[in-house]
Amino acid sequence: MTNPKPLPTTCTSYFDPHAPLQRSQRNLPHWYQQGAAYFVTFRLADSVPEKKLKQWRAEREQWEEANPLPLTQAQKDEYAERFPARFQAWLDAGHGACVLNQPTYGKIVGEAIRFFDGQRYHLDAWVVMSNHVHVIFQAIEPHTPKQILHSWKSYTANAINQHLGRTGSLWQKESYDHIIRSPAELHHYRQYIAENPAKAHITATDASFH
Repeated sequence: MTNPKPLPTTCTSYFDPHAPLQRSQRNLPHWYQQGAAYFVTFRLADSVPEKKLKQWRAEREQWEEANPLPLTQAQKDEYAERFPARFQAWLDAGHGACVLNQPTYGKIVGEAIRFFDGQRYHLDAWVVMSNHVHVIFQAIEPHTPKQILHSWKSYTANAINQHLGRTGSLWQKESYDHIIRSPAELHHYRQYIAENPAKAHITATDASFH
């Protein structure tokens, strides 16, 4: 279900508040720091109903206006529960066509994720769900997390669309990415990935293809 090989101890690097950081924002904030380990989620274009997304974005914007930085721990906990956790619950509800449930397409994604392990990135735990994918990885210079995500999504979209005899967007354009802050947080995300199929009520065979 998950990749048992951990990130190399000598290479693992977490978020460093004193190191250079690149920031960008579309619907989600994106922070990039060279060498850091990441937890990322990318999802199929039809995985969350648009009505829910609009409501979620509006609520988040109102919350952020009412809770300016710096946040207290209580505010951080409230944000995590109201926004990232709720979004993940919607993904696990299995909206959309869920083409990744079909072994042929889930295998395409799994093989793409593993293909450049050790060359462009160090791959840690990962899982292919019915309509989304979770991965923990660490980019190897000069490759960046943004480039790696684009490569996974572009290759798999072309391959799966070709199998399906269709064109158009397969993946939602924007992915969720999070710089891992500590060994404890790395453990948390590994456990989350390991438990995700059971929480979504799907079997390991349906969830990932190693």
